[in-house]
Amino acid sequence: MRLPILDPKDLSDEQKPLYDDMQTGIKDHFKGFVNMRDDGALLGPWNPWLREPRFGKPVWELVKAIASNPLLPPNVREVAILVTGSHFRSGYELYAHVLVAEQRGLPDDKLATIVAGQRPVDLTKQEAVAYDMASALVSGGVLPELTWRAAVKEFGEHGAAELSYLVGVYCMVSVTLNTFDVPVPD
Repeated sequence: MRLPILDPKDLSDEQKPLYDDMQTGIKDHFKGFVNMRDDGALLGPWNPWLREPRFGKPVWELVKAIASNPLLPPNVREVAILVTGSHFRSGYELYAHVLVAEQRGLPDDKLATIVAGQRPVDLTKQEAVAYDMASALVSGGVLPELTWRAAVKEFGEHGAAELSYLVGVYCMVSVTLNTFDVPVPD
């Protein structure tokens, strides 16, 4: 780990409102995995974002926007997030979202295959579209037209756009976690 965990007692005046907002958002939208110590210190990507509020605040606003009132079904979101985390080999991201995906009913064998960077054979139609789109996006280049059309057919134009933004946000989350070598909690 490259950054010590910020103690809530030691936050600057600029960090305090961001911390309060993050703590509320975590409690509302990021459940089922360790993301906060008993003393209230934030773990995962929140610690690096809190350390650099100039960047962390706008990133957090984007994360909140993508987490609030999603159009996409929970299992579809988790497939896309795990494809992204797997591409970046982001330990904390995979740890957190495997737990969330299990809570949302995705079976362990399916999750293990995704985490291994492979496409499960038993994906639902919507999960398959999410997998294909996330995989194509993290691989680089222009999203293939057929992949875009499949996403629009399955989720509508706004849902397909949300899927793109979701993958982009979790690319940023994964890069943050990898940059600062954020560990998986014990």
